[in-house]
Amino acid sequence: MAGRNSLFGPVDPAQDAGYEAPPARKGFFTDTSVCIGCKACEVACKEWNLLPDDGFDLLGSSYDNTGALGANTWRHVAFVEQPAGRVAPVSLGMPGVGPPAGALAPSGASAGGLGPPAPAEGAPNLLEALDGGTETEGDGHPDFRWLMSSNVCKHCTHAACLDVCPTGALFRTEFGTVVVQDDVCNGCGYCVAACPFGVIERRKGPAGARNVGIAQKCTLCYDRIGDGLEPACAKACPTESIQYGDLDELRERADARVRRLQDEGVEGARLYGHDPHDGVSGTGAFFLLLDEPEVYGLPPDPVVTTRDLPQMFNRAGMAGLALLAGAALSFLGGRR
Repeated sequence: MAGRNSLFGPVDPAQDAGYEAPPARKGFFTDTSVCIGCKACEVACKEWNLLPDDGFDLLGSSYDNTGALGANTWRHVAFVEQPAGRVAPVSLGMPGVGPPAGALAPSGASAGGLGPPAPAEGAPNLLEALDGGTETEGDGHPDFRWLMSSNVCKHCTHAACLDVCPTGALFRTEFGTVVVQDDVCNGCGYCVAACPFGVIERRKGPAGARNVGIAQKCTLCYDRIGDGLEPACAKACPTESIQYGDLDELRERADARVRRLQDEGVEGARLYGHDPHDGVSGTGAFFLLLDEPEVYGLPPDPVVTTRDLPQMFNRAGMAGLALLAGAALSFLGGRR
């Protein structure tokens, strides 16, 4: 077991920070298999935290308009848009999302079956209006696929951003989360370089915005959970893709969900950030993914950038002693 104020290894982060009897660690479980890309979480986060908007222009390379996490976007719904050339190599072991080429699904087919659901009674048949719906290639793979994922700060068990902060602006809460104190941050940016996920960022604008030049990131709604409320993003999610609660309970729920998906043939289902023995000793916000982490823009093996500091200091100390010993020998030899 890692000791107090350790830099790596499984540990209760609140106890490691000095809380004697902290409450259960809180966190997020984001199930990307039910994310519909509505961005309700993004909007709720911006409204609650008074974050600047991102404008309404699309990126040009995606239907997304926010692009990535940053100082002004603490929740980001990624649209992973894969054309035909990239669908087959990352097959999920799932049936095609549309009917075979030239055929429509039978009326009443379920969304989880081989065809799309039948239209609601009295509603227009949108598949016919769209000339048969999503086309598939001869091998049954769809010619296009979207993966949706709502990304957020991971609230790492060992948070490099917190370790390198020279002013104490970043602190560990009693819930095990990591929060920036705006009025203490000096904008040095050490935390930006230290984060292995590229989450935290100094706010660059727009003109008139609060906290320009100050590091900003998700607080896991520290002001809400302290009063027994859900974080704004989880409260707004219409499909329960974002689930908030005690981290141990969320992990059990996630394990059961992965087993169910794999039993149903979703071979690519896996958990990310769930392992307490990974490079950051697990995260307080973890994900169920349907493909490799790189597909979602996540590092496959993140490592807390400060974990080797003790060894680095030891080696620096040994090098310093060696230099002193060499200087002493040189001085004594010169006196002869």
